[in-house]
Amino acid sequence: MTKATNIVWHNAAVSTDERRQRLGNIPCVLWYTGLSGSGKSTLANAVDRILHERGYPNYLLDGDNVRHGLNKDLSFTDADRVENIRRITEVSKLFNDAGLIVSTAFISPFISDRQTAREIVGKDFIEIFVDTPLEECEKRDPKGLYKKARAGEIPNFTGIDSPYECPENPEIRVETHGKDIETVAWEVIDYLIANDYIKMVKKA
Repeated sequence: MTKATNIVWHNAAVSTDERRQRLGNIPCVLWYTGLSGSGKSTLANAVDRILHERGYPNYLLDGDNVRHGLNKDLSFTDADRVENIRRITEVSKLFNDAGLIVSTAFISPFISDRQTAREIVGKDFIEIFVDTPLEECEKRDPKGLYKKARAGEIPNFTGIDSPYECPENPEIRVETHGKDIETVAWEVIDYLIANDYIKMVKKA
């Protein structure tokens, strides 16, 4: 990758702290990680809806959606997965600077990549492990991807012929199988309340 040269970082006229005071929340990155079919996007959308309905500025960066545009030049090799995560982390950091609570729903299978994301974002990086067993994910298989991977039609598929490294110390660990998604979403919201990212909100 060719590196940019002769560039200087410019500080904005409106600081991140000023944006935080105006918006009434502490911006953070909710980093959802888990196998394909684990429920990352479903959970992230449920949390996003709760935050939106209560007036908190937020935005969801979904793995598939980002690959339609910003990262459409990347494949699913290990090297391209690393670059995929690096780009989305930098975007998340910019959204944080604007004062938003950012949700990212990506498999992000490697511990080292998630650690790099944590280092880039800083102290307001919240790793959410959607801990759904591979067997359950294959049963769901909403996109038919596991079936294709088992048939050899999709190479480098996480959980089949490419590894998924489970988080060792995530801020939040949730299980979606056998639970109502709204209940699981409130596990995330309760964490945000307890750690002062948002003010107390009343359940509907």
